[in-house]
Amino acid sequence: MATMAQAIRLALHHAEREMGVRDIFGQDVGPPLGGVFGVTQGLETAWNTPLDERGIIGTAMGLAMAGQKPICEIQFVDYIFNSIDLMKLAGNSAWNSAGQFPMQMVLMSPTGSGIHGSIYHSHSFEAWAARLNGWKVVMPSDPITAYGLMLAAVEDPNPVLYLIPKALMRVEGKELLPEEPDKKTLKAMIDAPLGDRGEWKPRWPAIPRFITPIGQAHVVRGGEHVSIVSFGRMLWVCLKAAETLQQEGISAEVIDLRSIIPYDWKTISKSILKTGRVMFVNEDTDIVNYGEHLLRRTIDAHFYDLKARPRVLGGEPVPGIGLAETLEDASVPQSGTVVQAARDMMEENT
Repeated sequence: MATMAQAIRLALHHAEREMGVRDIFGQDVGPPLGGVFGVTQGLETAWNTPLDERGIIGTAMGLAMAGQKPICEIQFVDYIFNSIDLMKLAGNSAWNSAGQFPMQMVLMSPTGSGIHGSIYHSHSFEAWAARLNGWKVVMPSDPITAYGLMLAAVEDPNPVLYLIPKALMRVEGKELLPEEPDKKTLKAMIDAPLGDRGEWKPRWPAIPRFITPIGQAHVVRGGEHVSIVSFGRMLWVCLKAAETLQQEGISAEVIDLRSIIPYDWKTISKSILKTGRVMFVNEDTDIVNYGEHLLRRTIDAHFYDLKARPRVLGGEPVPGIGLAETLEDASVPQSGTVVQAARDMMEENT
């Protein structure tokens, strides 16, 4: 099974060979490293930039205005905050120009905790990103979705922020990409060897094109008693919680949102009508959390359908996440947090 990093690399190769992408760039994105997580190893159009987030995003904006389809990377989303004003301009370019200057670009960046990266490598960004009107924002939770969302992002005429959960980069998928070689063969074909890479060239397998539509959620696990809506790394935390709850006789429906902006309200609403209970789980800090918007919409649309008050489970409002495993675990939701919230909802009557 491909890892998420391998799946994204395969999608980027398809984009540069078949979709007109001519520039994939960022800090250490080109040879010899191919990105800090190896996402861009062996790509023909990948090149290195200075350590300059504003320069990276500004370059992508200029290329997009010239009609190209650039893909740029901010090495960790923790470093993106000094570029929010440029992202705002990228998001409103098509609107302000009455469509004369669309901004077809993909900005990808690893996000979230789970790698014990401490205060400079553990931030989440989805709540900030959701306020950047004009952008689409996606976050895959498994390799096959990562492949399909990347191609959808490249095709989209709007700027797309493609957030990659850091902790899932090396995790193998549970579902094969179409015509994917076996794990050992794939690694030999597309993973650069350690040491001297001067003469190394990848041998790309013929993975067919397929799209994961932006704005379409996926019901990963069906359930009857409580709906759990999440994305990225937290989806797997929620699935682990759902297994525990099942042993207690609580049937949890787990939804992978996949697309943060635009989001699939129809799937969320249908699930709420079935279960009458819902929680929104992510690892961004819980003050002005993205899930708070979904909770507000839930109350507006389903106040009289709810059997218990809806919940948002987010990270603690601390300035940074500590390096120690115990500090990191205490800063973001864990499966036990989700389990306890579901138990409380089952005992509560509106």
